[in-house]
Amino acid sequence: MGKLYLITGFLGAGKTTFLKNFIRLFAGQKIQFIVNEFGQEGVDGALLAGFGAYLNEISGGSVFCSCRLDQFEKALRQSADINADVILVEASGLSDPTGVRKLFSQTERFPNIDYQGAVCLVDAARFPKIYATARACVKQLAASDVAVVNKTDVASGEQLAKTLELIRGQRPDMPVLQTAFGAVDASILEALERAKSLPEDNMPLTADLTLQRLMIQIAPTITPYELQKFIEMFAENTFRVKGFIDTTEGLRMADCVGNVVSVKHWDRQTVPPERIGWLNVLSGAGMPVRKAVREACSWYQNHIMEIRRE
Repeated sequence: MGKLYLITGFLGAGKTTFLKNFIRLFAGQKIQFIVNEFGQEGVDGALLAGFGAYLNEISGGSVFCSCRLDQFEKALRQSADINADVILVEASGLSDPTGVRKLFSQTERFPNIDYQGAVCLVDAARFPKIYATARACVKQLAASDVAVVNKTDVASGEQLAKTLELIRGQRPDMPVLQTAFGAVDASILEALERAKSLPEDNMPLTADLTLQRLMIQIAPTITPYELQKFIEMFAENTFRVKGFIDTTEGLRMADCVGNVVSVKHWDRQTVPPERIGWLNVLSGAGMPVRKAVREACSWYQNHIMEIRRE
């Protein structure tokens, strides 16, 4: 029977970095990753592919939404086929996992799953703003058993205090760990074990948070510098921008949380060809992202091939 751990948290909270540390707590065990990207073009699976574990990637919606639940169940059946000891599920940053306890309480449906609980990753600096505008944050916190307040190294004292106040206001019962770079030790497993005695969650399964989603196809004629400046023009109106882009200097991974844009060299061998060339842009209702993107595209029109609204 595989022990399943759910990792939740809004876009940019550091779930993938956390997983790279969390996996070390299960040394010597057979591990399956189930990575759930919200957009059609997932990228986090490529970041995890080098771990030597079994990997399933489910994109296009949350695994807790009916539109992708069948794929999730298929991935979980594979866990039984490979006799996985540990199953790590990285949920979409936009998902509503409030029905997770109810889902895995159906032992006849998931006889080989031993649900261990959910960890909610929180960005110490950005959480107060996101908590006020994105109901997915509230849902993710409600469904989780332990909160990991991440990125404390870049948060001000005021931001950290406000973040802790919001978490304790909603979930005074929840253990809260503070860290930077997703670093955790075995104490997180102990906290999850204690949380297993909590009552079963009776909330229904619901759909993802409705957001604005754009995909921008970029030609390989763009330079890394131009790519960074292009994203910076609309970054402050987004929750997250991610993608693998061919440039005049090779493949780059673009990653933006808030208004912090990173454009890094990336190994082409780790990325499926169909994922190269597209930026995924996610923003909230009321954020003028389309207007900002149109303006940015007018400056870099020679490099923009297509814009899709999804």
